[in-house]
Amino acid sequence: MSIISETTQELLAIFGENNINNKALEILNAVDFKYLRDLKLNFNSTLTSEYISEKECGLLGLSVAVNNRNPVLISFYKNYAAKFGATEEELAEAVSCASLLASNNVFYRFRHFTQKEKYTQIPARVRMQIMMKPVTSKEFFELMSLAISAVNGCEMCVNAHEDSLIKLATKEERIFDAVRIASLVTATGNIIY
Repeated sequence: MSIISETTQELLAIFGENNINNKALEILNAVDFKYLRDLKLNFNSTLTSEYISEKECGLLGLSVAVNNRNPVLISFYKNYAAKFGATEEELAEAVSCASLLASNNVFYRFRHFTQKEKYTQIPARVRMQIMMKPVTSKEFFELMSLAISAVNGCEMCVNAHEDSLIKLATKEERIFDAVRIASLVTATGNIIY
């Protein structure tokens, strides 16, 4: 095993780790590659926002980490959100949002890709009761849904959730920051897992 660089140690410490557990990080650590410093700074920028509270940053990060199946980040963001007051129900809702959107994004991408009127007429038969009265708020559930849809590449879903958020009087800066955070959680998850 190679020596763990100072930058890698700092990055691992954020997640309560002290060993390199994957090949991607091992490759970057071997030369203390400058991207590790960027990754650390970018990850830290997912924890605070001018437009999104710390608790919301944690819930958003949790939802994206679940979507991306990253156990290290799931644990981190669960604890981070709880530290800032997220309830068990709010944590469960963030997890549920990721699962529901995984289904919706596949389904609606299919409808969008085929562009066949017939498929828009057939009932979806996908239960989405959680979207009707979310614990976190309709606005925040839509924000998480938008972020997950952006990560999953569902154009139709991104447009629908962004439209809903605008109708709920959400500032575009808040929308933009949610997607920025989701992108950085995803990038971090490619190296830390």
